[in-house]
Amino acid sequence: MAAPPLLRWGLTLSAALVAIAVAFKLQKPLADPSPSAPATTTHCYRHVRTHDAEQPSAQCFSVGGGLFESVWTPDVTVQDSALDGYVIPGLWDGHGHLLQYGEFLHSVDLFGSRSLDEARARIRAYVEANPGAGSKDQWLRGVGWDQTFFGRMPTAADLDEDDSLKGLYMLLDRIDVHCAWVSQPVLALLPPHVPDVPGGEVVRDPGMGVFCDNAMDLVTDLWPKPGPAAKTRMVGTAMRRLNEVGLVGMHDAGATPANLDLFSRLADADDWTVRVYGMLECDARNTFCPDDAVKYDREDGRFTVRSVKLFAGNPPTFYSLTLLFVPSLTLTWFPDGALGSWGSAMLEPYTDHPWTSGSLLINASSLADVAKAWARAGFQVNIHAIGDLANRNAVDALEAALQQECPGAPPEECQAQRRFRIEHAQIIHPADQHRIRALGILPSIQPTHATSDMKYAAARLGEPRLRDEAYRMKSLLDDGRRPVVLGSDFPVEPADPFQGIYAAVTRRSPHTGLGADGSTRGWHTEQALTLDETLRGFTLGVAYGAFLEGKAGVIAPGAYADWVVLDEPIDKLDVETLRSIKVRETWVAGKRVFSRHD
Repeated sequence: MAAPPLLRWGLTLSAALVAIAVAFKLQKPLADPSPSAPATTTHCYRHVRTHDAEQPSAQCFSVGGGLFESVWTPDVTVQDSALDGYVIPGLWDGHGHLLQYGEFLHSVDLFGSRSLDEARARIRAYVEANPGAGSKDQWLRGVGWDQTFFGRMPTAADLDEDDSLKGLYMLLDRIDVHCAWVSQPVLALLPPHVPDVPGGEVVRDPGMGVFCDNAMDLVTDLWPKPGPAAKTRMVGTAMRRLNEVGLVGMHDAGATPANLDLFSRLADADDWTVRVYGMLECDARNTFCPDDAVKYDREDGRFTVRSVKLFAGNPPTFYSLTLLFVPSLTLTWFPDGALGSWGSAMLEPYTDHPWTSGSLLINASSLADVAKAWARAGFQVNIHAIGDLANRNAVDALEAALQQECPGAPPEECQAQRRFRIEHAQIIHPADQHRIRALGILPSIQPTHATSDMKYAAARLGEPRLRDEAYRMKSLLDDGRRPVVLGSDFPVEPADPFQGIYAAVTRRSPHTGLGADGSTRGWHTEQALTLDETLRGFTLGVAYGAFLEGKAGVIAPGAYADWVVLDEPIDKLDVETLRSIKVRETWVAGKRVFSRHD
């Protein structure tokens, strides 16, 4: 039965009033602001995905003092035309490198270079656009080359083939940042007969110019490092780019004490728009340096330091070797190298290089000793491990640390409080997968690593090992008791979390939409995650891995007021659309830090 005219008029007026309020989003304070009572604003959208189990969806929320105050759906249905966009909680990256990403944005992008000619052309274009780059005091930096496209390892002589590049100082990192390609002027700074380096490789065939793992130190130690002003610019650039793709926070995998001091000061500025939870790296690598382990725990959640990062042996120096930030107390190691360069430490030899099983950068007993030392000091311990031998040693070390910290108690109960992690966790023997689940060790996984490595993973590992051990995601979910920590490892991979979401859901390349065989079939889709599991990995999982549950990755009263606005509801999109999503707006602490201009 139709409602009486007067009632219909009243309902229409009520809806209109709500629609008007929503359209303006009540951006003005609801009450007179005062120093002790921050202004409250209300925001309404077509739909809000909250990740709050008690209220999974809503339409409006209020913000005050940088926190969500209340979340609700209006009693009166609001016309869709009065609302703007679809909201998800602010996304986090569970493993990235902030300063290195900033350096990457100020250097040559060699990712996807299909030939030496293309790599040289990109370098030449950068030099033309950046006069002065390549001088002795300002080396030209780059990252992203992959010798599998070149047909062989590059050499310094290859750079000299372009007359416009002769005489320039260049330091160019491989796609996995486990090898560095240098120019002739850099080689000239080394002794005539370059020695071999334990835990690394000086590539001599087909010629000099590439240094891998520990051998990278020979050239990176010569590189003139950027100062505080340059680092500040790089960090600002990186944060703006991260906001553009919907990132409101990240776990930074390495920071020296000096960099921590710099970032603690930068975190006071308005342009510090990404929350950082990181891992301290001692000046003397792989040491116990509690006197330098200054803890930062800002009440506003912008910068936290309570973690430590250790490298196994003399590790690869990552992109800039000035590894920075770190907020939290987490310990990340590099017990092995990378799969692409046959450096990952394996229990059995590589299928396509049967004379090697990779290399450990720290032995098992030393790894356990240092892990226990940092655990005893109250630090979260995170261990970087790629190969199955490295992962076994990592599990052994973490289990030993848990037994030390909670004698007589079940290790899994201790782990629930300590939340030790394995970073990457790429190739894990089935027995160790079981141990990871039983202990509750948190796997910190980068979904795009699988889709980047799939082109050579079968050749490196062989099908049986690939099927049973490699690039686990679904089987490490621990039956849903806790989400996995998901991230990208930027700048090794693109920072865009939607590319990681696509890779996790489809197990196909976010760049091409194709699987390992060039078809639209996903690669080992039995390990794919659902969209919901993946989104939780980039929000709730990362929050749990940083002791921030209830504060990050959720839209609920008392949580950080961080959210992302999309044009369409993410759970209604065609899966192929995921890899090309463009964020409309990003908000951090109730402030809009990015707005797309179409």
